Amino acid sequence: MIKKISLKINKQTIQADPDKNILEIARDKKIKIPSLCFHPDLETKNHCNLCLIKIKGEEQLKRACTTMAREGMEITTESLEIKEERTENLKKILNKHLLECDDCVWYQNCQLLKLTKEFNLEPSLIKDEEDKIFQSEAMVFDQTKCTGCGNCLNVCPTKFLELNKRGKIEASKDEKKSCINCGQCILSCPVGAIEGMGEFESLQKNFLDQNKIVVAQFAPSLRTSIGEEFGMKAGQINTEKLVAGLKKIGFDYVFDTAVGADFTTIESSQELIRRIKNNKKLPILSSCCPAWVEFLELNYPEFVSHLCSTRSPQAIMGGLIKNYWKSKNKIKKDILMVSIMPCIAKKQEIERKELRINNQKPVDLVLTTRELTRLFQKNKIDLKKIKGQKTDNPLGEPSGGGVIYGSSGGVFESALRAVYFQQTQKRLPLKNIKEIRGEKGIKIKKFKIKKQTIKICVVSGLKNAKKILEKLKKNPKLFDAIEVMACPGGCVGGGGQPLPSNKKIIKKRAESLYTIDSQKSIKSAPENPIIQKVYQEFLSTSQIKKQILHTEFSSKNKPKVKLLKNSKETLWPKQKL
Repeated sequence: MIKKISLKINKQTIQADPDKNILEIARDKKIKIPSLCFHPDLETKNHCNLCLIKIKGEEQLKRACTTMAREGMEITTESLEIKEERTENLKKILNKHLLECDDCVWYQNCQLLKLTKEFNLEPSLIKDEEDKIFQSEAMVFDQTKCTGCGNCLNVCPTKFLELNKRGKIEASKDEKKSCINCGQCILSCPVGAIEGMGEFESLQKNFLDQNKIVVAQFAPSLRTSIGEEFGMKAGQINTEKLVAGLKKIGFDYVFDTAVGADFTTIESSQELIRRIKNNKKLPILSSCCPAWVEFLELNYPEFVSHLCSTRSPQAIMGGLIKNYWKSKNKIKKDILMVSIMPCIAKKQEIERKELRINNQKPVDLVLTTRELTRLFQKNKIDLKKIKGQKTDNPLGEPSGGGVIYGSSGGVFESALRAVYFQQTQKRLPLKNIKEIRGEKGIKIKKFKIKKQTIKICVVSGLKNAKKILEKLKKNPKLFDAIEVMACPGGCVGGGGQPLPSNKKIIKKRAESLYTIDSQKSIKSAPENPIIQKVYQEFLSTSQIKKQILHTEFSSKNKPKVKLLKNSKETLWPKQKL
């Protein structure tokens, strides 16, 4: 146990951990110190200098975010000198940041705007002509808002982002450094200079089209994250409230993408066993995370053939809804299929031509958790107050294994549950697999079933994926199967999730997914009667399985970076709804 130290902040005696900085200690004790660039999971390099404090016995003001606690320190957080310095530093930040709140990811939760009002300053309303706005696939980067903290450079797994001579983000010209749409930079940017491609306005229009049936599917992780946008605790489970909100804003039907995860589990687990039996294309690599898939296609083409051919849950669900469910229910109107995802890369995934079925996209639009929140707010829907509703059947009741897809390790745990059940007709004991749960970056496990031993590796975050891929180059037989989630912690930490986001919040979201799983009577995909029924009624031939459930991957070149006139010009140019 770490021994506490004693210090004073504004003459208040405080017991604190010595491994914390003054800003963290002050926050824990509800002592206000203004800050902007600080993120608890990151080392900020270009500081905003708003969290200035005075330490007794030291001449210069110090940053609270970089000053570690020491025994006997006496700290002052407010004085005329401190306020004057903070004011001047905030003015410098505001001169770099163009005010444009209506389409910002920090909408109604902007710390910079709060500080501007608190210090009685004026935000910038004039665009600097040198500032550019650029887009790479589903990601938009806005120099007019960038204040140069560099947090985004810290988290970018591909080193795609750089700071130019003016201290503004820009795209690397290195052909080997590409954006893969993971959106982690969005979560680290304190001023909304980075966002995903917007589809908010297009969706709203389609609710008014009486010639379409508007269908929503929502990802596993949303049920434990969206409540944060309405003042609820991180990890609070809101599945039925989420469904009710979607129905209220105009969706005709609402389905659960975790059911799609059950189909992904069936197909990918069977593919795993086939490859091990034939000793071909091992290790098999998970393919349901589109940012990870694109990272591999761009940077490690020699491993692309190892990707599992099974489609992601959202793609499978979209295909089933437009082909199986529509026909079964004799629906003649066109279906607008909308996915609500925690992920920016899902916006890019739906544009893959390989996913089209009879030249039709399985999913038409993707909204992030944040975008859905904006839609709720615009329609004056408060999830705290709304009465919950059930998802629509038959594609609304997933197994527990489908729900845990939202957390790192969940994809493989679900697959191994399926393999175990199919071969033994028993449920996989938790003690056999729990080591692959949790936020740890690399988790390794030998899984034994009957006489077969499967060597698996679960990877959280692309920086860790690089390490494993480099090891595979030297030893291709290191593992039989590798799961990779681009975002640390898995989809619960996705780039489209609520802000702020940090490791503690992500951990709580994941824990709640396992809570849901523990309460499910159906634990694995093979046990799910819905899955069995759809296979019997529709997925009965190898041809239809291939069409609906499988896809192909190939190496690709760095996507083109294009300049935009403004940050609202972010719809796909060929999008027709």
